[in-house]
Amino acid sequence: MSRLRGIMLAICASACALTGAGASAARPPAERIVTLAPHLAELTFTAGAGKRIVGTVEYSDHPAEARSIPRVGDAFRVDLERLIALTPDVVLAWHSGTPRALIERIEGLGLRVETLETQRLADVATVLRTIGEIAGTEHEADAAAAAFERDIEALRRAYSGRPKLRVFVQIGEHPLYTVNGRQIMSELLELCGGENVFARLPELAPAVSIEAVIAADPEIIVVADDVTGEPLALWRKWRSIAAVRTRNVYSVEADDVSRATTRLIDGARELCRTLDTARARRTRAAH
Repeated sequence: MSRLRGIMLAICASACALTGAGASAARPPAERIVTLAPHLAELTFTAGAGKRIVGTVEYSDHPAEARSIPRVGDAFRVDLERLIALTPDVVLAWHSGTPRALIERIEGLGLRVETLETQRLADVATVLRTIGEIAGTEHEADAAAAAFERDIEALRRAYSGRPKLRVFVQIGEHPLYTVNGRQIMSELLELCGGENVFARLPELAPAVSIEAVIAADPEIIVVADDVTGEPLALWRKWRSIAAVRTRNVYSVEADDVSRATTRLIDGARELCRTLDTARARRTRAAH
């Protein structure tokens, strides 16, 4: 199972179990921070508090400085003895991903836990500002949040009039997985003028069959996973799918379109350019 798909499936298991705590008022700035998700470590750096991270989890690899931070576990399992030894002022947990039982165990140790949600684009700016409040780096955090909001809005305006495209997002191959309309990748598609053909499915990262994709007949297939090789290879024989007939099957960097950080701007720009290429091919195929 790929890293992206594994994380998505774990979100499905815990998304409804957590209640966000939010930043607490009237506390001194946190000097020692532990982050329990890779994107929270990255957002803490963006908020100007990266040097205060004393512990994080596996796959916290951006920016480069994050790679040398001591690990306390992964996004779903934590070595509590190691965590206690770091004497954190605050532990930043992922609202949709960190297991509720783990949060309760950490709180039971007397440690402060703040749960932060990053399921939608707007959440990125909100969490940046919250981390700024927690760490006392409000000025830098607010500047980064405002820049992200401006860039997202600029893309929204630029692509608001583009012809719609039916899109299938592939995040796994064996078995085949996708995302529903509540996942941040689906929101990026909407930003670029795309329509997720499986937006209405109830699970965040549902398994789908080849037959279901054929029935949905997407005009473009976007592969956002650790799939190796040519992205069209899996689909080449299914020429009844519009995306296959027009060779509108593309791969994008999974991290840039799935990790809820300010790098989503880079992913959104790449995705929008990809959809523009698909529109041009669709137009040529129609003539």
